[in-house]
Amino acid sequence: MLEIFTWLASWLVYDLGGFDPNSKLGSSLHFFVEDTSKIFALLVVMIYAIALLRASLNLERVRYYIQQKNRFAGYGLGAGFGAITPFCSCSSIPLFLGFTSAGIPLGITMAFLFTSPIINEVAVIMLWSLLGWEFTLVYIAIGMTVGIGGGILLDSLGAERWLKAFAAKAYQNAAESPQADQLAPVRPSLTLKERHEFARNELYEIVARIWKWIIIGVGLGAALHGFVPDDWFSDNLGSGQWWNVPVAVLAGLPLYSNATGVIPIMESLITKGLPVGTTLAFCMSTVAASFPEFIMLKQVMLWRLLATTFIILLINFMLVGWLINLLSPWLFSSL
Repeated sequence: MLEIFTWLASWLVYDLGGFDPNSKLGSSLHFFVEDTSKIFALLVVMIYAIALLRASLNLERVRYYIQQKNRFAGYGLGAGFGAITPFCSCSSIPLFLGFTSAGIPLGITMAFLFTSPIINEVAVIMLWSLLGWEFTLVYIAIGMTVGIGGGILLDSLGAERWLKAFAAKAYQNAAESPQADQLAPVRPSLTLKERHEFARNELYEIVARIWKWIIIGVGLGAALHGFVPDDWFSDNLGSGQWWNVPVAVLAGLPLYSNATGVIPIMESLITKGLPVGTTLAFCMSTVAASFPEFIMLKQVMLWRLLATTFIILLINFMLVGWLINLLSPWLFSSL
């Protein structure tokens, strides 16, 4: 079914536009047209369908449900909730404060915050269409593991004492109040028409927020695909040396993108010969540990918590890069 987008790009670029398929510009334009048309078509269908299902989701109920659960089950629920919510770290801050104000352990809240920018339905749809289901499942497993592991570690360090004063006070007040007083508000069920309205508005809102990242991401991916020599990445960062992964992680820090914008770049890097683990480390650093993200998080965290979070993410990304590079001959034989 997805072959129709390849045919459409060939018709528009080569037949209608008259570009040479063997030229750098023709190759870049074909990549751009094929990926943008495929991504937008899939997003429109899938975001609407998922929003219909999410129309009945009561965030307050989710929050209090997590609060009542066993601590270790809570980490998984927090990370899972982060994975199904289409937020970046900056837009997740209000929910972060809501979780903290409800007295939910900081580690569970951080599992949500770690996972949310890395995994969302938009990223999953794009990964599946561009790199296949095997890569997508591994990416989801990695994102969940980073979130859960980071949350457990921060709880073990007692990191709630490193929140800003107003957030720490809200957390303490909620933790000391009786559980019986913290009842989740009941929201009336939505009619089918109301769910359609919700899904339509959600579709408009998400597409309006991410379309520029898709264009930028696919544009950069197309430039890499068409104009960067095939062996440049493999020669410079694909040698298999241990230091390739830390360099890729550090290279991603000054950049900013969300998962939507970085995935087309990921595709181009892999096709140009950059090892899968090194590519993942670079892209996850760009999405979840970039300097702009931490400037936003400074609103609610003291420097010690910011630094600890930063170090946890960098170590995780490097470990992921090394491990995936080691296992990629068996995991991704088709890439």
